[in-house]
Amino acid sequence: MSTPESIVLMAAYNASMNQKLYAAAAQLPHAELVADRKAFFGSILGTLNHLLAGDSIWLRRFATHPAGFSALAPLLELPMPSGLTQSFGNDLPSLLAHRQRLDAIITQWAPQVSAADLAHTFEYQSMKGDRYRKHFGSVVLHFFNHQTHHRGQASTLLSQAGVDIGVTDLLVMVPEIEA
Repeated sequence: MSTPESIVLMAAYNASMNQKLYAAAAQLPHAELVADRKAFFGSILGTLNHLLAGDSIWLRRFATHPAGFSALAPLLELPMPSGLTQSFGNDLPSLLAHRQRLDAIITQWAPQVSAADLAHTFEYQSMKGDRYRKHFGSVVLHFFNHQTHHRGQASTLLSQAGVDIGVTDLLVMVPEIEA
């Protein structure tokens, strides 16, 4: 179940893991980053790019929520990505710049989400034009789960290329409770 506190936790986890992922990727030469590794999105760079496309699409949708999240307002000025493979650049620095911008927006947005916002029935349209009505809290869970899923793929690709990203468990960020 989504709670405002879990959204803030996931936003912090997202930003932290993306920093680790990009730092690990920076250890490889460009040729290794774009090499076809037979992954869903081909290469390490292709996988990182897909995360940017997916996040951009979902955040643009979230910006239409009746709560009018002010942190998401800048996204409404940008065109909706044309698809899940839209290019945000052909090199790691280009992707990193966009990633850092999105992570800052996500981190600013998370504390704006209330329990009432999460309980809202959210309407959106898929890239194919299909219309959906779903519980906003569940859609937000999908948003963060999608990031974790593809970061896992990227960390596997990095590992196969000889780069260890380190610990990626969410549990590391879950605070201890005083006895």
